[in-house]
Amino acid sequence: MELRIDQVTKSYGRQTALHAFTLTLRPGVLALLGPNGAGKTTLMNILATVTAPTSGSLRWNGEDVRRRPNALRRVLGYLPQDFGVYPNLNALEFLTYIGAVKGLQARAARDRIEALLVLVNLSDVRKQALGGYSGGMRQRLGIAQALLNDPKLLIVDEPTAGLDPEERVRFRNLLTELSGERIVILSTHIVSDVEAVATEIALIDRGRLLLTASPEAMLARAEGRVWSMTVPSAELAELKPRLLISGTLRRSNGVEIRFVSGEPPAGARPMPPTLEDAYLLVLEGGRAEARA
Repeated sequence: MELRIDQVTKSYGRQTALHAFTLTLRPGVLALLGPNGAGKTTLMNILATVTAPTSGSLRWNGEDVRRRPNALRRVLGYLPQDFGVYPNLNALEFLTYIGAVKGLQARAARDRIEALLVLVNLSDVRKQALGGYSGGMRQRLGIAQALLNDPKLLIVDEPTAGLDPEERVRFRNLLTELSGERIVILSTHIVSDVEAVATEIALIDRGRLLLTASPEAMLARAEGRVWSMTVPSAELAELKPRLLISGTLRRSNGVEIRFVSGEPPAGARPMPPTLEDAYLLVLEGGRAEARA
């Protein structure tokens, strides 16, 4: 099973959202990381065949997706960031409708829907109108509809937004279970989600792919480059433009800052890196290269 993205570019007039994006995906969880406007949602819309690239190619198991999109669509599950529902339908009615759209047989769809409602903890409210669902409940319903056809390619955009901590853990465990036999693409701003489930990370900025690496490899890049020091509160504003600060903590004697640097100031203490440190390091490196 393979999804090959080759030199994919997407432009909207004079603005280019993706620049010659190239990546090959195989079973596992790929986490897309990048700031707002980096091109993550554009990429996912292209992979989900919602929009076509301006140039470049997309191949699913060797087949050209632009020429034969249904080969991918049949095995695709997609949860967009802005997931809409029909407020007058209940969960059973909505998922039955989605199952029909996806071409599922009625009996198989019924069994699958019941199992998924239990999985996403909506079984008790399956006959309640969706207009009365909370944001978290709607998100869980979106997860269920994405899994309805037992997809081989699962694309989820900010899937844990609006979920409480227990639901978030449940969804992470679900992604881990699913990833052994399918390709899962996860876009999120929650680094703990990435740490919990990702087998590979793709870091995107301004439409360009900066790095693909395992979480372990990303952490290794930041080893020996993360530091901590405590400074007076009055000095923090002056230091922010000069240091790549990844976190701050208020202390009784000032502010403890955590930062990424190859050459630390005197008095700085070495710290073990986190994925957030590594993310900032790669992002800043990519931008420095672009400025050069």
